[in-house]
Amino acid sequence: MKRTIKNLVISMTLVTGFTFATSNTSSPNPTQEALETKVRHELLMLPYLGVFDNLQFRVDGTTVTLLGQASRPTLRSDAGNVVKRIEGVTAINNEIEVLPLSHFDDQLRLRVARSVYGQTALNRYALGVHPSIHIVVKNGNVTLEGVVANKMDANIANIQANSVFGAFSVTNNLRIER
Repeated sequence: MKRTIKNLVISMTLVTGFTFATSNTSSPNPTQEALETKVRHELLMLPYLGVFDNLQFRVDGTTVTLLGQASRPTLRSDAGNVVKRIEGVTAINNEIEVLPLSHFDDQLRLRVARSVYGQTALNRYALGVHPSIHIVVKNGNVTLEGVVANKMDANIANIQANSVFGAFSVTNNLRIER
């Protein structure tokens, strides 16, 4: 009877160990993916994140690097604060660029947004809490960031932004959705 129980315990241990080992090898790095999901969620939940900001991040193990541009200085510090509170994050490199505070740039942002999102072919991108086309203005230079459905929409956004009075240059970094 002792021998039967001992064999049962050994076989249960082997089966459990094998299941645990194979489940760990099926996903390349579930911790990294979960951390990326948490960071993305926390950044999207920032109350003052808007169409004139472009926040990006990179996760390397347990280190998070924050990238992009913020139109308000507080957004940079808020992003760093929410990410450092995420369980599993051990270090943060906050490389978010704070755009210069300028009345001229603020007016240009609004004119570009009206031009881009006022275009009938592009107004669907303005729907939702976080529009998919971000307008970054720095010293009169406009950069379009984000994702659009097709090349035609990217070209229309570029044309609309280029038609705005006061824009010194327009850089179109819009990516096409897969």
